[in-house]
Order: sequence, then C-alpha cells, then structure tokens
Amino acid sequence: MAGENPTSTATSSIDPSSGFCSKTLVYHSLRPPVPLPPLSSNISIADYAFSLLAATPPSPATVALIDASTSRRILYPELIRRVRSLASSLPSRLRLSRGDRALIISPNSLHVPILYFALFSIGVVVSPINPASTKSEILHHIQLSKPVVAFATSGTALNVPPLSLGMVILDSAEFESLMTSELGELDRVEVSQSDTAAILYSSGTTGRVKGVELTHRNLITTVAGVNALRLARKSPAVTLCAVPYFHVYGFALCARGLGMGETLVHMGRFDLGAMGRAIEEFKVCQAALAPPAVVAMVKAGGSMMDGYDLSSLEVVRCGGAPLRRSVVNGFRDRFSHVHLAQAYGLTETTGRVFSTVGPLESKVLGATGRLCPNCEAKVVDPTTSAALPPLQSGELWVRGPSIMKGYVGDEEATRAILDSEGWLRTGDLCYIDCEGFLFFVDRIKEIIKYKGYQVAPAELEHVLYSHPDIAEVAIAAYPDDEAGEFPMAFVVKRPGSNIDASRIKDFVTEKVAPYKKIKRVLFLETLPKNAQGKVLRMELTKLALLTTTSKL
Repeated sequence: MAGENPTSTATSSIDPSSGFCSKTLVYHSLRPPVPLPPLSSNISIADYAFSLLAATPPSPATVALIDASTSRRILYPELIRRVRSLASSLPSRLRLSRGDRALIISPNSLHVPILYFALFSIGVVVSPINPASTKSEILHHIQLSKPVVAFATSGTALNVPPLSLGMVILDSAEFESLMTSELGELDRVEVSQSDTAAILYSSGTTGRVKGVELTHRNLITTVAGVNALRLARKSPAVTLCAVPYFHVYGFALCARGLGMGETLVHMGRFDLGAMGRAIEEFKVCQAALAPPAVVAMVKAGGSMMDGYDLSSLEVVRCGGAPLRRSVVNGFRDRFSHVHLAQAYGLTETTGRVFSTVGPLESKVLGATGRLCPNCEAKVVDPTTSAALPPLQSGELWVRGPSIMKGYVGDEEATRAILDSEGWLRTGDLCYIDCEGFLFFVDRIKEIIKYKGYQVAPAELEHVLYSHPDIAEVAIAAYPDDEAGEFPMAFVVKRPGSNIDASRIKDFVTEKVAPYKKIKRVLFLETLPKNAQGKVLRMELTKLALLTTTSKL
C-alpha cells in the first residue's frame, strides 16, 4: 500500500528539531511512531474503533452522541447495540453485501455515525455527499461512485434518482426498525484493510470533483495517530462537531471521536448563538470548526458570545483552510483561555497530516502544526523538482499509510497526483521551519506569474488585512497581454468606510516589491466561498473579466 514502506534512514542524519534528513531531503515525524495492525489482519475501521473502546471502556453512562438542536442523547451501550443491529439488518433486509456502495445524503444527525459504523463493519463502501447538492451534482456523484442504495432524509430524497436496491429514509420508522430490531446471529464479514471504506469528494489539485477512495487502513491510521497523542483526562472529552459529517474533517472526527469514547455533539447549519448555547449546555471542552466559524467568533460584537458560559472550552480546532494571522491574534485576545489548534490535510490524506498538539504548539503563530505520526513529507521546487531544506518554499509532498488509494475510476488523475513511490503532490506551496512546523503559503495553481515573477496572493492579502478600512479581501490573477497576469484585489469594505481603489493601491505599494503591486481593485459586498470557507479565486477572476467586458 502507498506509503507503507518509507525510506529507511540512519537516525543520525535526521535533525531532531525539524525532522529533516540531510541525506534523503525527507522530513520525518517528530512524534513517536504509532503501531498499526498487521496488514494481513482482516479488520475494518469499525472493528478497530470498537477494539479501542473495549481496551478502555467508557462508563455505561457515558454519552456517545448528542444532537445540539434537540438535546437528544445516545449512550455508548445503545450506540453499540444500534450499530450491531443495523449491521445485522442491512444484509438480510436490503441484500447489501461486502463491496457494495451506499450513497448517503443527509445533514448531521444522530443516525449518520451509526449508519457509517454499521456499513463499515459489513464492508459496504460509504459515499456521503452534501445534502445541498443539486440533481445534476448528485447524478455526477452517482456516476463516480456507482452506489446500489441510497440513505437519504425526507428532505433530500426527492433529488435522488432510483437505484438498484432502492432507498432508505433515515428519519423514518423503517430505519428506526433496522437499528432496533432483535439482534439475530451476526455473521462476521471478513473486511480487508485494503478494501475501500469510503468514497469522499474533492476537486484535487485540478479539474472537476473526483471520488477519493479511502481504505479501512487509511482510517485506522488516522484514528490510531490521534489516539496515541490524546492527553489523559478524568472524564471523556466532549467535542462539538460544527463541521459536516460528509466532509473529511467531520468524517474523520466521527470515526476517531467514537473510537476514543468521547462525547460527540453535532450541529446542523452553523449558527454562532447555537454554538454558544451548546458549549454552555453540554460543557463542551473542544470544538471542531471551519475557518468561517472562527472568524465569526472573533468578529462577534456585543453579547453574541459573551452572554454564554464558555469556561469549559479548552481548545478550538480549525481545519479546511488556513487562518489569517490577524484572525489568530484576534482570537487569542478575545478568548485568552482557549487554545487555537490548526491542522493541515486534504481529503486525499484522510484529513490532517500536520497538526497542533498541546498549548505550546498552538502558540506558534501562522503554523498549522507538525507532521503526524507515521508520515513523511518533502518540500519540492515546482520548477526543478529538487527537494528543499527547511525555510525554503516549495510544493508539499506527503507520504504515509493515510494516503488515499486513488481517485475512483480515474487512473489519469491518480497518476497526476500520486507517484509510484507513494508520494502525494498536494498542489500547495509551503515551507517547514527549523522546528518542524508547517507554514502554508498558497495554492500553486493560484500563484500569479507577473512578467516571470511569482506573486503569492496570500502575502498580499496579509498586507491588506492590516488596513483598518478592509473587512475582507482576496487577491486573484487578472490576465494581461504584456505581463501575463497581475494581482487584482477584491475588497469588502468595513461599514462606513469611504476608502477608494487608489488608496488601496498606494497602501500596498508602500509595503511590497514593485512586481507585487496591485493593478486593479474591485469592491464587493461579499467574497465567493465554498462550504469550507475557501475563497473561490477562479470565480473572482471570472467576475473581474465580466465586469470589465460589461464596461467596454
């Protein structure tokens, strides 16, 4: 499997501070290696998670799942019964068998983790998608994953076309019956760790959405790594999951949280007030948030957050996109008792491959953590393909047992991102410092080439965010016959500001090299973003061209 046999290196050539090997030019994890089950062992991610629970069993009174909107709870004994009952019912009633694929289209609910674990345990591939997907988007996902059955809600079912084994409505008496029926003889399904456990969706480094095949081994690696690094607690951690279960962030959180006996509190659509109430009511100690939620916490005025008791909150974990330094500083000022821990990962890496562990690491401003256990990394010059030492920016390559099997049904796209030695090209421009911390610079495909010079949008955005009249800003490329392209600023003003384009250009000119100067400015009400909070730069370029054309 990709990344299972990393290059053997003499320990003496590895810098103990950065993990960089001067002989191979490869970064090694500074975390202790984590033992994984032998590859020959037939064990699903559900089996592995439940084995962790058996080794350190939570109290029977420990809550496994909480719905923040209804306060409904499911205890661990009930969770296990429901998973086993559903795993027994699905093959007999729906004729599901190992290797079949199941489409899941549902918002976060108590049913979703139970369904995931039941399907994992019988070797059925889980394929969750955004419940807000349009009919054409759903059809594209179906063409990629080829599911035989759909699990939907009464609100999402209408958009799903007929499948060979039909559809089950999650908020129905039928599904409740499947989870609570008398547990009969449960035939053990031999699931190989190399079997595909899930197909999640990503645009990768280029092109249209692709189906990412994640194996049971990938998920076991992720859960094992987090389990090895968790801190001892007197009582189980209560984690607020304010990210969707269909996204790799929430998907991996679900697997590892339940495997470690934590209490998982989920939210539906993010709402700042609802989050404050959930933290107070359920004594949440850690929250998993997307970047827009952290920004909202920082910007909240008046008593929006101050009206809630947040004293139980110890750490906020943020992933999906890097946070600006101004946001990090604002968070620290506003919530001084809470550690802000960032992580770096992709769908193709089963979530995080760099992460922040503990309060000291969370203080490193701008970093997204250190390399996770059992992982390796390289920083590669995009032009020469030469591996680079610490503090030099290049494309981040990663390798290890959490790297995907590939893109389903797309060998060409798989070869473009994953080489024969198991290295995954992330498409991200990054550097690793002398202490082994990763710093994100920008997406390589979004680097602006001005007369041969490289301009990183994130650098200019950082400059502009320091201006008091700017609420939000994004930099994107604008095509130019002479220069190739140049940086253009898309600005959301702060309320009451009368700043104009010339003042913005002058502000940047004073702080950057001449080739990085802003040539155009367009003011917007909001910036276009995806569900994870990433700014859609290509949409901005299209908007700029459309605006320019309409004025001709």
